[in-house]
Amino acid sequence: MTTPSPVRYLVVPTVNVATGADSARFGEQTILWVPAGERLGRASRTAPGLLVVTQVGRTFQDEHPDVTPLLDHGRQLVISAADKPRRKSTQCWRVEPLRPGLIVDVPAVSAARVDPAVASLLSQLSPTSYQADLTWFASLPTRHSLSTSFTTAVDFATARMVALGYSVTRTPITVGASHSENLIGDRPGAGPEPRGLVVITAHLDSINLAGGPSANAPGADDNASGSAGVLELGRLIASRPWQHDVRLILFGGEEEGLFGSKQYVAALPAAERARIRAVLNMDMIATSNTAIPTVLLEGATVSSQQIADLATAAATYTGLKVETSLNPFASDHVPFINAAIPAVLTIEGADSANGHIHSANDTLNFIDWSLAAEILRMNAAALAGWLGAPAAVRPRPAGSVVSWGPGRLDVFVVGADRALHHKSFDGENWSDFEALGGVLG
Repeated sequence: MTTPSPVRYLVVPTVNVATGADSARFGEQTILWVPAGERLGRASRTAPGLLVVTQVGRTFQDEHPDVTPLLDHGRQLVISAADKPRRKSTQCWRVEPLRPGLIVDVPAVSAARVDPAVASLLSQLSPTSYQADLTWFASLPTRHSLSTSFTTAVDFATARMVALGYSVTRTPITVGASHSENLIGDRPGAGPEPRGLVVITAHLDSINLAGGPSANAPGADDNASGSAGVLELGRLIASRPWQHDVRLILFGGEEEGLFGSKQYVAALPAAERARIRAVLNMDMIATSNTAIPTVLLEGATVSSQQIADLATAAATYTGLKVETSLNPFASDHVPFINAAIPAVLTIEGADSANGHIHSANDTLNFIDWSLAAEILRMNAAALAGWLGAPAAVRPRPAGSVVSWGPGRLDVFVVGADRALHHKSFDGENWSDFEALGGVLG
């Protein structure tokens, strides 16, 4: 049962509030507070008597049905300190003091000018390919990290990455006292050394919290949707050269406590950490919980630029409503952020309205293919900017230009494909010679 809060508070529309030290913003609502007996000073670091809950789905509310939130923003709740649970956090929810300042925002982002190269890239996204991969993953009885079906899913994803031309590594990880694995696919960029690295991640495992490791856990949204997204973006990226390297990662052990991503980041050499330009993490991108298609971009100060890039991409190439949060929790972007690596989670908006995850009910019946397609378009557009188009390689002469007579040249060049090419030129096709970098004199 909810007890009165020891702090006086007021929830008002954000549009009516100038953000101050005694307020916190949650999308289109802002909570203002004044402690009993005195006004909160601007130097105060927390709101006495108020707590913020960050949850996966509805996990906190399902576990504490007697607690009525003072403010309900789905993934984030504000509750009275009098309702503080015995546990501070679990793998699925976290409780901490409410701090003044921005928590969740609906940024005012203007669309940029459409880049024809990016628009061309987005036209190559394949709904058929994405749907086929998601459907296959969700057809397995479970993808629990310690199950044989998880290994089957890794085998499938490995074959897909190899077919796309990625160099693949399967890295063992520990999950509690047992073992699972991460799947990593690498594709080098075409730019000169030293190159940056862009990482695209999702967790491949699924779970049924009530039923246990052997229970049915199709995990269609959580997280076949993100895993299939990694493969689809990997397929798209493999269709053309990029300046920087790209790495695809499907993590194991996420549902048990981010084991795969924690161990991956811990093992990264300092030089490898330093060259990461962005980490894009997809976790639950295919269930519509709102009337307007919405995506939450969750990161931290270290990933503010990447969040801005994604928000601009959404405004330019999609119809998505965007929310942003600098309060990261409970997905594979968190270990990267903790290591000061710029990482962003893309997740469906209002995910707390999705009551099917972590159960046998997380099936294809609740997948919204159009929402997933929009989130993939946003992600692909941002990736194009982070990966960068390689500098154009102009063909260069491989040796002397040979003239066999007046008005005729035979030119041998090394092309962008590093192969030797030969072409004859005469008075009728000098423009072709100039296009190859030749100079008429």
